[in-house]
Amino acid sequence: MKHEVRIGRTVFANPVLAASGTWEFGLRFKAVSDRLGGVVTKGITPEPRPGNPPPRICEFPGGILNSVGLENPGLDGFCREMLPQMARLRCRVVVNVAGFSVADYARMVEGLKRQPVDAIELNVSCPNVGQGGAAFGQSPKTVERITRAARALTRKTLIVKLTANFVDPADTARAAEQGGADAVTVLNTLFGLALDEEGRPFLGGRTGGMSGPALKPFALFCVDRVASSVRIPVIGCGGIASGRDALDYLSAGATMVQVGTASLVDPDAPLRVWQELKAWCRGHRAKSWQELVGRTRRQD
Repeated sequence: MKHEVRIGRTVFANPVLAASGTWEFGLRFKAVSDRLGGVVTKGITPEPRPGNPPPRICEFPGGILNSVGLENPGLDGFCREMLPQMARLRCRVVVNVAGFSVADYARMVEGLKRQPVDAIELNVSCPNVGQGGAAFGQSPKTVERITRAARALTRKTLIVKLTANFVDPADTARAAEQGGADAVTVLNTLFGLALDEEGRPFLGGRTGGMSGPALKPFALFCVDRVASSVRIPVIGCGGIASGRDALDYLSAGATMVQVGTASLVDPDAPLRVWQELKAWCRGHRAKSWQELVGRTRRQD
């Protein structure tokens, strides 16, 4: 069975990626990164950001809330300090980019189009400061506008990471497809709030993004919904910690998966997910990924 997966212009060695935000830049555990389909960087913005004050992480039964606040070295710092090291990894490099205006996204894509980057993932969950702070990803029209602007600037593989906070991701997925995206990632974190014993917000950024196993049933539902709404590939993300989890996402319609929160507990988690998925395919004599992708809907 061939393990390669093609998204846009990029051929990944296998369908498992390390998700943005939890794998940093893939350099701390190179032996794992090198055996994955690719690594997705933490979110990069045009200018450096210090992130939110601590505490930034809150555990709850079934997952975590994170309020890191897009701490990153900025576009120039990333290209100067981190990207030359990432370019030596033996897996594909996907750069997650974020911004607070359409011009920010355009600047990021323009700055990366001649860099050794295999794909760009547009994080549209950031607040649109010009429109009162609502996330870009809550507006299909804005998602299409950002995607179209990015597509006009680069021929690199373009992925849009969707949110389901107060929006139907099927609507924004269609908008991303219309704007020229090669794929969509489903799903980003969901809003959450944790309180201390005095009833005050626990996290330094007040609210956080919920991730981990508790997110999986909803994210899986979203993948199933989005995959039936668009013709471009869907990359599943949310609570994946085992090969069985990955198989569920493929069955629901995902072409690839991303492993995030599980790697905070076990740095080998992304590789283990791939090994378990591969072992399942071998044991069930699967001949191609297409046998698995979307099989849930084919059985309806």
